[in-house]
Amino acid sequence: MNLDLAKMWAQMGPFAKGIVVVLAIMSIYSLTVMVTKLIQIMRSQSETRRFAPQFSRAIQEENLDQAIALAEKNKKSHVSRVLGEALAEVKPLLRDRATITAADINSAERAVERQMLIVLAEFKRGTGVLATVGSTAPFVGLLGTTMGIITAFIGMSAGAGSSGGLAGVSAGIAEALITTAFGLMVAIPAVWGYNYFTTKIENLTVEMTYTSKELIDYLIKSVGSEFGRSIFTKEFQAQKAVSGSGHVAG
Repeated sequence: MNLDLAKMWAQMGPFAKGIVVVLAIMSIYSLTVMVTKLIQIMRSQSETRRFAPQFSRAIQEENLDQAIALAEKNKKSHVSRVLGEALAEVKPLLRDRATITAADINSAERAVERQMLIVLAEFKRGTGVLATVGSTAPFVGLLGTTMGIITAFIGMSAGAGSSGGLAGVSAGIAEALITTAFGLMVAIPAVWGYNYFTTKIENLTVEMTYTSKELIDYLIKSVGSEFGRSIFTKEFQAQKAVSGSGHVAG
């Protein structure tokens, strides 16, 4: 079966051509979003793979200055941006050898949560377009098909079918169905892309949450004692003791 798309385009009415143009715009928009998001995620993951071992080694060696420098350098990594916000909250205290309190750790944790919201919003930007295109493109194509079939039957009832009979009507219906096929061709990649990026973003969220929790735990357990700030350790343990003794014995 040979499809002469140029001939079909020439035989289409203004309404069908308008539908095809709208679908073409939707397709270009969704493909642009998919390519952009793919590049964004691949760059972030690639930089994270370079950043994570170096950052982990710096933390294990208790070299927080190097860890801070790495977080500030790798701005395209989603993990780096989140960990960098946590360290940014305590960096002045680390540099000045001041006392880090439980309130400082809580502030760092809130900074992590704020930065995660920003990073996730950036990753999710554009995915709504894919969902919209995937759900509406088939209906846009179906609209063109419906109007094309109506036009074909109107032509047949007006006597246009007498010269071609059923073949003439079938040709008109076939041309009308092209818009539905085009709509499906636009929608299927958009749905695949939306599901793919949704899964990837969920995985990136897990990575950011896990690593940020690890860093907060490190700050709670290690910073006070390892860097001469036993005051923080005592304060944190005192808070735990107070919260633990707050229960009234029965």
